[in-house]
Amino acid sequence: MNILLSCSGSRNYLINFFKTAISGHKQVFVCDSNPDAVSLQEGDRSFIVPATTDSGYFDRLLDICEQNQIGLLISLNDLELPLLAQQRDRFLKIGTVPIISDPATIDICFDKWKTFEFLNHHQIPCPKTYLSLEAARKAIASGELAFPLVVKPRWGTASIGIEYPQDDEELELAYRLVQKRLTRTILADISAIDADRCVLIQECIIGTEYGLDILNNLEGEYIATSAKRKLSMRGGETDRAITISSPELTHIGEQIGRTLQHIGNLDCDVFGDTQGYYYVLEMNPRFGGGYPFSHVAGTNFPAALVAWVKGQSPDPNWFTVTPNVMSSKCARLVIHKPHYNIESAPVQTALHPEPCIIEG
Repeated sequence: MNILLSCSGSRNYLINFFKTAISGHKQVFVCDSNPDAVSLQEGDRSFIVPATTDSGYFDRLLDICEQNQIGLLISLNDLELPLLAQQRDRFLKIGTVPIISDPATIDICFDKWKTFEFLNHHQIPCPKTYLSLEAARKAIASGELAFPLVVKPRWGTASIGIEYPQDDEELELAYRLVQKRLTRTILADISAIDADRCVLIQECIIGTEYGLDILNNLEGEYIATSAKRKLSMRGGETDRAITISSPELTHIGEQIGRTLQHIGNLDCDVFGDTQGYYYVLEMNPRFGGGYPFSHVAGTNFPAALVAWVKGQSPDPNWFTVTPNVMSSKCARLVIHKPHYNIESAPVQTALHPEPCIIEG
């Protein structure tokens, strides 16, 4: 069973996690539309593919899977997830299992307004959220909402377009600015679905940020939660974190896993306020940038996914995490091989026998 990571970008650590999970018996392939994506340099075999919005993208992805005996397909991009969910059966017919939830579940996570409605419905604490300036101002006037606030895209990724207005004038400016700038980002097409309501205004929770990895099996049954406290961020991703043991956060993870019934890993952002209450901000149904901090502390979700696809029972130790393990990401120098070495030929060994590691 070979594995394919699509929209692999710079998630080289996941390549290595999955290589370890299959113990070298099979291969981990990667693909990306950007010919300079760093991950293309380290897959056992790497492919340059069209953009996910291209009409031929999924035909190309299916061809790669069929020609290379791909048993497990992992998407790492928010914008690909809704499209892949619609294509799931096509991959299953050729023997490839995509780790993807059903379209309705993906929609709940990707549409932050539906995320708010889902959390509210299941009585999971979350920030107050509004779909218009008028609704937010009415809430401010009634004392239900207070500055500072968060203005962000309704369909968001990678911290694009987030503003923190401190008063009504800034709120007006931030709302219009985000609305205008979205048309020039990768979120333009999805935001056009409801252009007049593509920006959210949200209560700003002051406190400590946490990240949860919530794992469900291939049937959408809850398995485990790994929690960490975020210590620093860079480019919208967790840069340094420490794993923690928290019954409260584990309960939130279990509550989400059992009600959402997603497939595979769910990357979840939670804020704890100064009074000790937790609020769920976002749910991303994929491996997120915070997963490595769980992995190095003992969890092994990639190995569990491989076992399930092979019809085996995972090792229970793969679902445990050692608390108080602090870890940091660092810059890593990777040599780029010529593009003609990437597409259908196996990636050759880099010029240096070992990659250069730069602490940062």
